[in-house]
Amino acid sequence: MSCLGAFTGLFSCMVLLIVHSSDGSEIIRGTEVKPHSLPYMALLLTTNHSCGGILIDKSWVLTAAHCKDIKTVWLGVHSIKANEDNSRQVRKVQKRVPHPCYDNVTRDNDIMLLKLGKSVKETKTVKCLKLGDAIREPAAGTSCMVAGWGQTNNRVKSMSDVLMSVNVTVVDRVKCNSAEYYNCKPVITSGMICAGSDGKNRADTCQGDSGGPLVCSGGLVGVTSFGKGCGLIRKPGVYSYLTVKQLKWIKKTMKKSDI
Repeated sequence: MSCLGAFTGLFSCMVLLIVHSSDGSEIIRGTEVKPHSLPYMALLLTTNHSCGGILIDKSWVLTAAHCKDIKTVWLGVHSIKANEDNSRQVRKVQKRVPHPCYDNVTRDNDIMLLKLGKSVKETKTVKCLKLGDAIREPAAGTSCMVAGWGQTNNRVKSMSDVLMSVNVTVVDRVKCNSAEYYNCKPVITSGMICAGSDGKNRADTCQGDSGGPLVCSGGLVGVTSFGKGCGLIRKPGVYSYLTVKQLKWIKKTMKKSDI
């Protein structure tokens, strides 16, 4: 494919993780979700950073390509610190497949598939969020949901213990590229979606939430990619849009790997 343009001890230590990366997003002005109401959410932790992910198949998790060195996936998690042995399923990552055209400078194609070493069992707390064959791009002004365990404010550089969510508003791509917003640094392409504040209330993702879902009208539309700061009205979060081309790559990759 050508590219155009360029347990317990380890887990306890990870709870104390301090996130320093400027990539990704945290839930700003969000609220704690009802436990296990988003059963497709995956928690991805390493000793250096955290990310979110989406269980899209019993053997596959979708996340962001810049979420490197992910070796283990936790599913069925609500509170990181709580004893949730009856709800959780932990899986080793057998294979990491970043999009072949991912560019860490332009942030294009910031998606990655994680092949699990063992398929999950779907339960009340662990369920797949199935992908369609085509996803309509949400219009500017559309309210969408984002979720994750990332930071909840700019001052405390630590993860949220519980899963948080917030509604973000889609921002017109032309506006997002304007001088008052990202000023084309980087360029917000047709493969990206800007979403954040409605112009009055701050709502955003930030460090720790990369790879998590952008859900509009109940369907998965994008993957949390990057932002500048957290909760800034004129610097909304940017999400990798699951275009028809991206969906084809995802499904082809999963099918090829399962042969």
